[in-house]
Amino acid sequence: MVHETGYYDLLGVSPSASLDEIKKAYRKLALKYHPDKNPSEGERFKSISQAYEVLSDPQKRELYDQGGEQAIKEGGMGGGHNPMDIFNMFFGGGGRMQRERKGKNVVHQLGVTLEEMYLGATRKLGLQKNVICEKCEGYGGKKGALEKCSNCKGRGVQIKVQQIGPGMIQQIQSMCADCQGQGEKFNSKDRCKNCNGNKVERKKKILEVHIDKGMKDGQRITFHGEGDQEPGLEPGDVMIVLDQKDHPVFQRQEDNLVMKMNIKLAEALCGFQRTIRTLDNRTLIINSSPGEVIKHGDVKCVQNEGMPIYRDPYDKGQLIIHFQVEFPEKHWLPEHLMYQLERLLPPRDDVLITDDMEEVDLCEVDVESQQRNHSREAYEEDDEGPRAGVQCQTQ
Repeated sequence: MVHETGYYDLLGVSPSASLDEIKKAYRKLALKYHPDKNPSEGERFKSISQAYEVLSDPQKRELYDQGGEQAIKEGGMGGGHNPMDIFNMFFGGGGRMQRERKGKNVVHQLGVTLEEMYLGATRKLGLQKNVICEKCEGYGGKKGALEKCSNCKGRGVQIKVQQIGPGMIQQIQSMCADCQGQGEKFNSKDRCKNCNGNKVERKKKILEVHIDKGMKDGQRITFHGEGDQEPGLEPGDVMIVLDQKDHPVFQRQEDNLVMKMNIKLAEALCGFQRTIRTLDNRTLIINSSPGEVIKHGDVKCVQNEGMPIYRDPYDKGQLIIHFQVEFPEKHWLPEHLMYQLERLLPPRDDVLITDDMEEVDLCEVDVESQQRNHSREAYEEDDEGPRAGVQCQTQ
């Protein structure tokens, strides 16, 4: 039994969620609330990353399920990792040394259909990116005209002192806003008019994203060196993360396609013929022979009609069909014909009835009424304590 569900709630998954479901939930939320996209959501991004760090580790997750967040802290497994490090590990970003010589990577999520993953597709994606200013070649202004920043005295940072209590002061260091931490700046007349001294300008870049047959949800397509440019740094990468959209008929399980098929009771007992429209618009005919009984919940498969295998598209997974038998409504057959139907069906089991047995009526379950009763009982227990039940024995 799960002690608390706070981390699960943050990711929007149930406590029984699989690791793949947890990863998918983190991926969507981390991209949505990343500080680059939502600067005001830093705390939420941090909380999401902390929840993922715990729930993606089987040992930490078990400890959390047993004792909640307190158990994680007491067990010394709080982690305390930088949320950006968790993000970069998940999306394949570089380590600290790499980030120092290379610009940051940019991650974009691209919604794709199951048909596009089956057939393959090419999508065009327009991105705004920073590029080195062509006019000043990334210098920012007239060469040789850089001056020491008067605001920070060339240090690149400003130090503010504030009093936080009687006899207590605090020093806060922040990047100088005038020179953007460079320690130097151009005066207005020497500044590049094209980039306004920023050394880079915004330009639109169109990327052609090739979705190969058999690619999977969450798979990354990397465009090396297509990230923002910055003087003195190698450009980062643009990483496209595929986000598979739901399909009305098929669900994907690895390389298999899974679907449900409803059949009538007559079809289940006497055979049927049905058609299935594939993702590449072919029509498959499936048959069940008379007497080949299909039970409710039976699972059958069609070989080589699943998803193409990534990088081996001529080989495919299975098409898995879950059968659901639709039974007729009450009183569908006149009572005087029931005997004829029963003669055709397998014989029923004989039941030995004795005088000490008690006959009762079989009724429909009123689910809504039950739920209301449970809610009322829970409310009364919270209000006044348990009204009835097993009492603990005291010595």
